[in-house]
Amino acid sequence: MDSQTFTKIGYIALQSNKQYLLFLFVVFAGAFYAFGQEGKITPLNIKVEKDSITAPLFPSRSIRDSISADSIAADSINKKPPLLLDKITYKAKDYVKLSQKENKIYLYNEAEIYYQDTELKAGIIIMDYIKNEVYAGRMKDSLGNYTQLPYFKQGSNIVIPDSIRFNFDTQKALIWNSRTEQQAAAGQLGSDAMKVYAEITKKENDSVYFLSEGKLTTSTDTINPDYYIRVRKAKFVPKKKVIAGFSNLYIADVPTPIAMPFAYFPLSVGRSAGILMPSFGNDPNTGYFLQDMGYYVPLGDYADVTLSGDFYTNGSYAFRTASIYTKRYKYRGNVNLRYENQVRSQKGFSDYSLSRNYNIQFSHSQDPKSSPNSRFSASVNLGSSEYYRNSLQQRNLPNTQNNTLSSSISYSKTFPEYPSVNMSLTATHSQLTSPTATASETDNINMTLPTFQASMERIYPFAKRDGIKKGIIDNINFQYDVNAQNRLTTNDDDFLTSRMFDNAKVGARHRIPLTTNFKVAKFFSVSVGGNYEDVWTLETYNQSYDAETKSIVRDTISGFDRYNKYNFSASVGTTLYGTFDLGEDKKIQAIRHTMRPSISYGYAPSFDQFYDEYINGNGDVIQFSRFQGTLNGAPSLGKSNSLGFSLANTLEAKVRDKDSTKIEPKKVSLLSNFNISTGYNFESDSLRLNPLTVNGGTNILENKMSINFSAGLDPYAIDNNGTRIDTWNIDNGGSLFRLTRANANISYSISSEMFGKKDDDEKEEEEDPFDYVAQSGGRDDDLFGRADNFNDNPVRKDDKNSDVENPIYGTKIPWNLRLAYSASYANSARQNEFSSHSLMFSGDIELAPRWSVGGSSGYDFKNQGFTLTQLRFQRDLKSFTMRFNWTPFGQYKRWYFFIGIDSSILKDLKWENRSQPIRN
Repeated sequence: MDSQTFTKIGYIALQSNKQYLLFLFVVFAGAFYAFGQEGKITPLNIKVEKDSITAPLFPSRSIRDSISADSIAADSINKKPPLLLDKITYKAKDYVKLSQKENKIYLYNEAEIYYQDTELKAGIIIMDYIKNEVYAGRMKDSLGNYTQLPYFKQGSNIVIPDSIRFNFDTQKALIWNSRTEQQAAAGQLGSDAMKVYAEITKKENDSVYFLSEGKLTTSTDTINPDYYIRVRKAKFVPKKKVIAGFSNLYIADVPTPIAMPFAYFPLSVGRSAGILMPSFGNDPNTGYFLQDMGYYVPLGDYADVTLSGDFYTNGSYAFRTASIYTKRYKYRGNVNLRYENQVRSQKGFSDYSLSRNYNIQFSHSQDPKSSPNSRFSASVNLGSSEYYRNSLQQRNLPNTQNNTLSSSISYSKTFPEYPSVNMSLTATHSQLTSPTATASETDNINMTLPTFQASMERIYPFAKRDGIKKGIIDNINFQYDVNAQNRLTTNDDDFLTSRMFDNAKVGARHRIPLTTNFKVAKFFSVSVGGNYEDVWTLETYNQSYDAETKSIVRDTISGFDRYNKYNFSASVGTTLYGTFDLGEDKKIQAIRHTMRPSISYGYAPSFDQFYDEYINGNGDVIQFSRFQGTLNGAPSLGKSNSLGFSLANTLEAKVRDKDSTKIEPKKVSLLSNFNISTGYNFESDSLRLNPLTVNGGTNILENKMSINFSAGLDPYAIDNNGTRIDTWNIDNGGSLFRLTRANANISYSISSEMFGKKDDDEKEEEEDPFDYVAQSGGRDDDLFGRADNFNDNPVRKDDKNSDVENPIYGTKIPWNLRLAYSASYANSARQNEFSSHSLMFSGDIELAPRWSVGGSSGYDFKNQGFTLTQLRFQRDLKSFTMRFNWTPFGQYKRWYFFIGIDSSILKDLKWENRSQPIRN
């Protein structure tokens, strides 16, 4: 028998694991071999023996059943579909090896496999195309270090393990040393995302994983995290939750006593309802307390609400609601309601007190594009005058220095058809809360409920609507506007009760101005016009003298009443320019002075018809108007005939740019504005010249320093009683003008960035940390301190988690400093005193890359004492933040310490201690 050699070529389909192709190939090869050996068959001498095994006899019915069953099983309708439903794509950098003996494909170095929504990358990948399983693992480099860890992505879930075994048919996987990152909210990764690590992970399906010896952390370093929560066994549902058995906290691989028999970690993407963990402590005045305990509830896709409260063992309590709503391209706003019931001491003691304070905040802003012809806006901040000063919340400390609370709610509507009309309805509120105010001043609350305003656009009756207006006649125009108010004044006790309307004043004022303007000699602008007013009121007041009581009796007359008044005015002004050239070779090449002088004249007749008379006890005739004391007051008694003068100045310089590539010099403002104004009354029998008013302002040092000032200069002298007399001050032995008042405000900001190399890259706008203070009526900076709150632990930027290179020589210490100086001088009656005089300052220094200290304080030169002082210390511990704030002295003396995790997911893992304010 001749030997024959055949070369067999096999094709392996990666989409199927059927073995019938191999069977057909064997049958075909056998038939071909038999055909090739035809005619060369040699008989074999084999002895025939009877088989000892006897086949059982089947009845005919059984044979028919088996045949029927076989035919049904072979039906094409019941064929099992292939398990691989899509094409597998694979590649590798070094080589791809197919082993028919092992039924495997080997991929080495930067290996990749793609199948449907599954993506697998690793250093080494081995695929069994019979079992449809893959194994992926790391590879060693020349130094023996493991590189190219497997990257497994299925859908939006990503796992980075040391090795993985995955079956394409069952979608199950066995993962060793897996690392995955779960978002806390849409778009939030990095330090605010939960990292899940496990030694062994079993993937049951697309949504369920089982973990053994796992770690949960928000640290960016998943190999050696600075802290983690160790779980022995857990069920992990990506983007939803982790349910674990016994778990405890490890810090720097050291176990802590913080442990739980079982744990639940929500990992839902976006907003979800949940409990807000409180902070606790002890205070001598209020006892043991729980603060900021609450619940968060999302309300659909556009709003949410946070309910929180404080509880104290002495009976004090507080509750707050905060809601934020927003709809893109439509509107946004927030609502805050706060109430505090504060108990001091015990009933029966002399120092026992009970106070109930509240605060209401509401803001709403509308996108102008959403409704161009109508707009609703609100900014409300009202409540008890003592709320911020008596609040037990640390974050209200800066607002203890607030001077006023103010509110405004308005709705405006525009009717664009010619002539267009603008209407608005506004409610306003103003409340003085200054700690230095008197009791009567603090109680005063001024409100308008509401104010109605309407105005019609300017109409030119003698000119075409779209034509060019020239001359006096064409520029004649008139308008119409109306202002109606319901104004009232109340106090804290009567606020939000019916008594607040007892002294309400209602009135309206209609105004029609008529003006025209033209040029004279090309350089002078002249404006001439008049104004007519019609004033309405619902109450007037009659006055008479009661001889029996020897007092003036004031009677209120209810009912509609009105008066009208009018005046005439004219003004002429021009603009003058003066340039002083210093030479193009100089650093300051030129200085430009711009002056805008203006002279105005006004005349108004006397409205004697609206005045009555009565005789007092001394026999003197007293004139009065029934409109005195109404909302808009009474018309003037006596003719007005006055001349006004004003001069506006600006000063600019052309300075050669430091950048030699720029040809044109840059403009620098030396004096943004400097204004002088005064007036002369022709009808006055004495003191006809008005005091000279001076005000101005400028920004210097590359707009880092802002300076504003104002002053009053009186040309007349005063007598020994401080009364102005009709004698020039210079003739009384004084100067040409007598300084009666002055005010100066200077603010300055400086930082280390000003002295370093400027970065041309645009920096992203950071969230303003002082929004809470400004929204509550305080400053928009930290000169009065920062509103720190334990529940608002700031999340650090991702770049701060990176390693910091800080050489020994050439260390950079970032710092910033803010200064604010304010002084008010009064000398109207030779008192020669500062009514207010203070300097405030705040700053921060980053002593080391993760150490920062700061503070804010001020000094009151008038009262000779320090203002609210706050010292701040902060240590960045990568995943943790440690803070210590201290108000060392004063009425609001306090301190608190905090250490907690940055991430909002685990922000309840914290420890804090604090003191409450000491009430002097």
